[in-house]
Amino acid sequence: MTRVFLHGLGQIPGSWEKTVGLLGGAESCICPDLTKTRGKPLTYRGIYSKLCETLGGLEGPLELCGLSLGGVLALNYAADCPEKVGSLVLIAAQYKMPKKLLKFQDFLFKLTPERAFSGAGFSKADAISLCKTMSELDFTESLGKIECPALIICGEKDRANRKAAEEMSEKIRNGRLVTVKNAGHEINVEAPEELAEIIRKQGSAQKTG
Repeated sequence: MTRVFLHGLGQIPGSWEKTVGLLGGAESCICPDLTKTRGKPLTYRGIYSKLCETLGGLEGPLELCGLSLGGVLALNYAADCPEKVGSLVLIAAQYKMPKKLLKFQDFLFKLTPERAFSGAGFSKADAISLCKTMSELDFTESLGKIECPALIICGEKDRANRKAAEEMSEKIRNGRLVTVKNAGHEINVEAPEELAEIIRKQGSAQKTG
């Protein structure tokens, strides 16, 4: 099974480096750059369209592992193309965009100096544009249609995403919630060892199940 790791907003493909290295088999892992949209404004639909092109060229089944924005994209693709997805790992993800949180994030982005985005792979304008285009996303009805095993992971300190994680684990038929102790939002950066072990156990359970 090919593993596809989708990074979060403010991250880069290299944010998965430690997790992928700990899992081994890097040759079967793909970490696409979600911020590259051929010079066009960064929008959710633009990112999703490019991701569909990438995943469409891979042989299934795929294990999609996404954090935050990457988790939303993974959930979206699993709902649209269930025949391609063998399993999901959703980390700090939302299935219905919290508009108040997005507005607050937009406010913070506008106050943040441009230089703060230099290592994030996208500009300040891109970050603001992306948040605006995500505000109406709602995959509530899609959750009940997902039948592949879905591991929902949330950091113990990530209060903003805890409720959504709990609800997804209940609404997805084969969903299972795992909480990572002493971790916040960016688990792939904060706790790659724990994350790799959780993903490894998920894979082993699927093989024996």
